[in-house]
Amino acid sequence: MTKLSVNINKIATLRNSRGGNMPNVLQVAKDVQKFGAHGVTIHPRPDERHIRYQDARDLKPIVYTEYNIEGNPVQKFIDLVLELQPTQVTLVPDADDALTSNFGWDTIKNKTFLAEVIQEFKRNNIRTSIFVDPVLHMIEGAKGTGTDRIELYTEHFAHQYGLGNKAGINSYVEAAVLASQLDLGINAGHDLSLDNILFFKENIPGLLEVSIGHALICESLYLGIENVVNMYLHKLK
Repeated sequence: MTKLSVNINKIATLRNSRGGNMPNVLQVAKDVQKFGAHGVTIHPRPDERHIRYQDARDLKPIVYTEYNIEGNPVQKFIDLVLELQPTQVTLVPDADDALTSNFGWDTIKNKTFLAEVIQEFKRNNIRTSIFVDPVLHMIEGAKGTGTDRIELYTEHFAHQYGLGNKAGINSYVEAAVLASQLDLGINAGHDLSLDNILFFKENIPGLLEVSIGHALICESLYLGIENVVNMYLHKLK
């Protein structure tokens, strides 16, 4: 079964928009695990506009499933990950002012940098994953960094699927096949939703984990978060 990690950044965004502690990030993390999610994902950014660095620390004793921390490996982020020792760190090349992650790593140009960061995390027994586009030479480049896994950036697939173009998944299938041949674990995330997750899961060989936040939280506003989590779990079996 493909694992579901719930990204709770949007919960923090809603909380921060009003001040106070509603909705409660820690309670939501407890709830999604209780409802069956296999992990919790957060993506703290330097400006802390949604998940705050203190949230990351407060979540550490709360998350008893897989704890996945995403982010651009600036020194502050590296220090946080080494302090908290999560299950997995996912490296994302987003700029400080990026609204959301919008491209994968150039694993050729950034090979040395990524390899050094990944080596440090692996010395601390933290599983590593890097955010990549479904481009074959970038998958090959990822292998050269020493990462354990890749996370396929799925925005293009989701957009094409929404237009009715199911062929938009082809590059992802090719990337997944190559990743498996290179002994890289395969994660995926970005704009995956209840509308497209089953098709994606059924067509991507070796898919270990999906990280879903924005769509899942939006769907939960209508359908209820427990129901939505279980709907994803059903589709991912």
